[in-house]
Amino acid sequence: MAVADTLRAPRAGDFAIAGVTAVAAISALLLVRALLSDLPEDPSTPAIGTTSWWLVGGVILVQCMLLSWARHAPRTVVLSVSAAALLLALTLPGAVFDVATFAVPVAVFFGFRTGPSRSLWVVLTTAAMIVAAGSVVNGIGAEGADPLLAVGEAAVQIGGLFIVPLLLAAMLRARRESRESHRREVEALTRERDALVDATVSRERTVMARELHDIAAHHLSGIALMAAAVERQISTDPDAAREAAAQIRTESTAVLQNLRRVVGLLRDDDAAERSVETFASVPDLVARVSADQISDVQLRMLRSASDRPFGSGVGPLAQLAAYRTIQESLANAVIHAPGGACLVEIDDTRASAVRVLVRNAVAEVASDPAARGGGFGLVGMRERADLIGAELRHGHTPEGGWEVRLTIPREPLPGEAEPVGERTS
Repeated sequence: MAVADTLRAPRAGDFAIAGVTAVAAISALLLVRALLSDLPEDPSTPAIGTTSWWLVGGVILVQCMLLSWARHAPRTVVLSVSAAALLLALTLPGAVFDVATFAVPVAVFFGFRTGPSRSLWVVLTTAAMIVAAGSVVNGIGAEGADPLLAVGEAAVQIGGLFIVPLLLAAMLRARRESRESHRREVEALTRERDALVDATVSRERTVMARELHDIAAHHLSGIALMAAAVERQISTDPDAAREAAAQIRTESTAVLQNLRRVVGLLRDDDAAERSVETFASVPDLVARVSADQISDVQLRMLRSASDRPFGSGVGPLAQLAAYRTIQESLANAVIHAPGGACLVEIDDTRASAVRVLVRNAVAEVASDPAARGGGFGLVGMRERADLIGAELRHGHTPEGGWEVRLTIPREPLPGEAEPVGERTS
């Protein structure tokens, strides 16, 4: 049973515990002799300096020395100090037996506090029986007590030497486990919080990347086409080239302002502001694209016959997604179908959904291959549509152009219902 124990080097605290126990036991031994000094011939209390006294003192010191390993070898120490007490009861029965049991509750306390196990319970039961046997032998041999009375005294002594330290050790161990459990819970909550923060940061980075892509794609595609026009006109039509260069400067300023606004979201100060684009921002977007003289863009905003506000029932996030879809579609039209007419239509006549349509005709001039790119425009549109629960469709038109359709559902307004037979696809 003692195989699992390890004889590690004791720490300073272990030596301190052993030393305090030794001082208490030797002091008790001296006190017992002083209290019974009027009985010099009593064999149960050996006189100081005699062989019997030194034998008792040596046994006590050995027990206390063993306590230095009570943390690392609790089974061996508990059995050893209990056996030493029994040996003393067999050789020198008397009042000093109680002093010889001082080390037993200390060994039991540290043994159980280190970690109870099935083998430790077996050891504690065996040690209790050894101490009980020593108490019975001591009571009968030194005091001549009745055997039944000696057994009762042994039971009381076992309760004080084993049950009390076991309860104290169990209480302290429960408090330690409670603190450890609380610490692990705090660590788990901290890890969960960090994971949520990382996930939030990751989503914000995705949104930021999409915003930057849309801004750059919309403005830089126009800049690239205007730069190509300047290159062709600089020698043939200087006035038109200067006008195109001014437009490039305007577009460059606009893209810098928009990028500065988006990057400002990363700051913690209150100076960073952001304007949220909605359906009301679409006319300005179309006007800027038309003013660049890159494409002829027509805007149609179909309003409901009721008095409800335009786009009611569609939240700010969904309107922002629609705005970005229109912006990305126009940027794609500028790149892939330069000079072709474009139509932007926002249909708000249906009670169940708002439909957004962006259609461009076939390119009138050949597009610049250098301005093309793989891009993530359609991927970004799809992600936004999924985010707001909208339906996105895109593809070629029968005339050879391209169109993008976005259907944004909304909650039906009170008193309104979608016409019978109307479809939302």
